[in-house]
Amino acid sequence: MESDIHGKSADEFFQMFRRGAEFTKNLIKENESLKSRVAKLEAGKGQSGDEKKIRLYEGKIRIIHDEFKALLNRYKKTQEENKDLLSKCSLVQKENNSLANLYIASYQLHSTLDFNEVLNSVVEIIINLIGAETFVIFLMDDKTNVLLPAASEGLRLGDVPRIVVGDGTIGKVAKTGESYFSDGGVQRIDSEPDTLNPVVCIPLKIKEHVIGVIALYALFVQKTALSQIDYELFNLLAGHAATALFSSRLYTQSERKLTTIQNFLDLLKDKKRKTRIPR
Repeated sequence: MESDIHGKSADEFFQMFRRGAEFTKNLIKENESLKSRVAKLEAGKGQSGDEKKIRLYEGKIRIIHDEFKALLNRYKKTQEENKDLLSKCSLVQKENNSLANLYIASYQLHSTLDFNEVLNSVVEIIINLIGAETFVIFLMDDKTNVLLPAASEGLRLGDVPRIVVGDGTIGKVAKTGESYFSDGGVQRIDSEPDTLNPVVCIPLKIKEHVIGVIALYALFVQKTALSQIDYELFNLLAGHAATALFSSRLYTQSERKLTTIQNFLDLLKDKKRKTRIPR
């Protein structure tokens, strides 16, 4: 009986040993399988789906970034071109305004043959288009070779002295026919100006013959300096105003002479009619 007990215990022991051996064998297989999977994962780690997507997105981002930089450069270039175009448009507009002002001034000068109207037109051009506050227009007396004040603004005409050709700044401009511009610029003055020393002096001349001078002493307070259009207006005044003044003065003088002659003829006719012997 004792041997049966020992035999039964041995069988149970062997069975338990076999189960343990089988479990160990299965564990080893599982461990090998896991090692194989780990090795495969390590080997294919760089080719994983997430990694491929990341690289694809990075490539697209680089392309989009390059396109954005190109568009930004084009935008900056277009912006610079627009600024240049606006600057040119502004310049063209200023030139158009200048031409319009020159046309208006020229039209005013040549729209009449009345001397006083032409003289008033010159005054209006100097005030409204140039922006002068204080100035004097001198005209030449050919008999005495003296510049006589014909019109003024900001000064009493009676307080302006006559200028002998060759004397002072005004007289030298009348003698040489060359414009004068002070180095100190044109400033607004609060005190009485020195009529012998203008800051701008423009000769009125027909070809080389000077018939007068414009002496400018101060600009209006809102105008701080002369512009390019002002110099063009000065050139216009130097020629066109001189021609208009000279022509209108001759016309006015001829009209006066014609009126005088006509009155004299009418007087002779009337006298002849009165002295005629009645029948």
